[in-house]
Formats: sequence, structure tokens, C-alpha cells
Amino acid sequence: MRIAVIEDNEALAHGIAFRLRDRGHSVDLLHDGAEADAFLRREGADLIVLDLNLPQMDGLAVLRAMRRRGDGTPVILLTARSETAERVAGLDAGADDYLTKPFDMDELEARLRAMARRKNLEFSERDMLGPLVFDRTGRQLLLDEQPFDIPRKEIATLECLLERRGRLVSKGQLMNHVYGIGSDAEESAIEPHISRLRKRLEPYGIRIKTARGLGYMLEVENG
Repeated sequence: MRIAVIEDNEALAHGIAFRLRDRGHSVDLLHDGAEADAFLRREGADLIVLDLNLPQMDGLAVLRAMRRRGDGTPVILLTARSETAERVAGLDAGADDYLTKPFDMDELEARLRAMARRKNLEFSERDMLGPLVFDRTGRQLLLDEQPFDIPRKEIATLECLLERRGRLVSKGQLMNHVYGIGSDAEESAIEPHISRLRKRLEPYGIRIKTARGLGYMLEVENG
């Protein structure tokens, strides 16, 4: 899953990101509402953890802007215990769930899993890639229903390319998906993942084409 964590308390945001990345998810960290609004319009996410109290543009405004433009991405709100009216307003504005601070990280994970399950009722859980199958729920590649062993960062690279199948994906988009926004990694770090993934997939008629200076594109024979 690609999860956007929108929280201005950087210590809390990095703690959430560490936990979710440890579970194999790609996490984008954003610390103010205007930045988050621009990012969600441009990039999107699978799930969103959204704090209500944000600089530049508050969480309710971010949420309302999403819903006005038809973005139905599941959102869990983070609120202080004294913000009952804002929690109600958030749910009325289209939030799917909320947690009050301080919260247990296990509970946050459980609520995110529940939102992901609800999302999977509306979206395909599997993508066919020639003889291979990408299982979105299990976040794994399958061959004859058996796991096709690929490291986590290559899986995240494949996810990003698959989401934009048939379209060019820039190195910046791949870096944001694999390492998260704000990562110290250089863009060149994505090149080994592309190279290894390309070698693994080419025997199955799946190609990753390079457009020099523009990015990469996933193509599948007869797909």
C-alpha cells in the first residue's frame, strides 16, 4: 500500500512512517495542508492518515477539497480529545474513521487494514501480468499461485509502474513511492531496482522501457 501521512508533528509523523515502512508499505510524509493538497491532486495515495490541525490549510479543508473533486481515497483523521465538533465535521465531510491522540500504533494499523479491506471490495485485488499475477492485498507477485520472490523495494517499484501501466513514470514519482517524500536517497537509487526488476520480468513477456530523461514505462505482451 502507498500511504500518505499528513501530520505537522514531525516526530509523530516519522514514528508512524517507520512502523508502516517496516510492514512493507510505501509512505509519503507531508507536514502542511497546502503541500498535502497539491501532492494528493498530483500523485494520490491508497490510504491517507490526516491530522486536523495543519499549517497553511487545515485537515478539514484538505479533506473537503478531495471529496469535491471526486477523490474517494479512504481517510483516517487524527484528532485531539477536545476536538469532538471537528471529528463530527470530519466524518460529515467524508472521513472514513478517526483516532484520538495519543493512540496505540497497533490500533492505527488495525484501522488502516480495515479501511484497506473496504477499499478492496471496490477495486480489483489482482492484476494480470502475462503469466504472472500481482496480488495487491498480499502485496506479492505470483507464478502459478506460488510467491515469486522479490525484495520489498522492487515490489514497491512494480506497484508504482503498474498503477500507471502504459504511461511514463518519472524517477521522482518512483522515488516518492518507494522511499517516501522527503527521503535523503538520490534519484539514482531507483536505477538498481529497475535493472533487477527488468531482468526478473523480461522472461515472462513483461518489459520496462526507458525514455531517457523522462522515466520508465511498464508494458506487457498481449496485455
